[in-house]
Amino acid sequence: MYVRPSLHGRGRSDHVALTFDDGPDPASTPAFLAELDRLGWHATFFMLGEMARQAPGLAAEVAAAGHEIAVHGEEHRNMLRRSPRAARADIRRCRDTLVEVTGATPTWFRPPFGTLAFGALWGARREGLTTVLWTNWGRDWRGDSSPEAVAADVLHRDIKGGTVLLHDSDRQSDPGAWRHGLGSLRILADAFAQRGLTVGPLRDHGVRGARVPTRV
Repeated sequence: MYVRPSLHGRGRSDHVALTFDDGPDPASTPAFLAELDRLGWHATFFMLGEMARQAPGLAAEVAAAGHEIAVHGEEHRNMLRRSPRAARADIRRCRDTLVEVTGATPTWFRPPFGTLAFGALWGARREGLTTVLWTNWGRDWRGDSSPEAVAADVLHRDIKGGTVLLHDSDRQSDPGAWRHGLGSLRILADAFAQRGLTVGPLRDHGVRGARVPTRV
């Protein structure tokens, strides 16, 4: 299997791709939408199918606000524990749910936990999706973190052309941890501006993604 380096989301050097996983969540996603609107940013939201079905109106609101909708799987389960065909079915169900509730057609897939199982890579490709991970993360799932710590973690590695992973839901995080990620956005906005970087979704980032086999 050959995987391009851009699998991790390295794109245009003057741009940062901002991504959120695990939503949509009525307890937290609206706060992210409000802050992104204040900053004038759009982002890519990797949604879980089960979460989108529980809050279809919120999922539609994310898309209506101009954000990019992407597939994170039906459930937040490790794809290593699934056969290729089961992984593909999981991805397909999530994608179909997102199309139904948001009206958007996803083009990106990120596996839960970032696990690059063959079945997930194969299944995503067969469903017409490009797999992408991240270059920088804020470790914002920790309850004992802070906005400053999240921003520091994001900026710890070279951010130019990077893809940032944050979470708009506590689906797999400590309770209330989403507030640290939310608070980090203002700090990151200043840091990105100082570096002359624009912020946007993956669709504007110049990422081609992974090449994987098309058959098993």
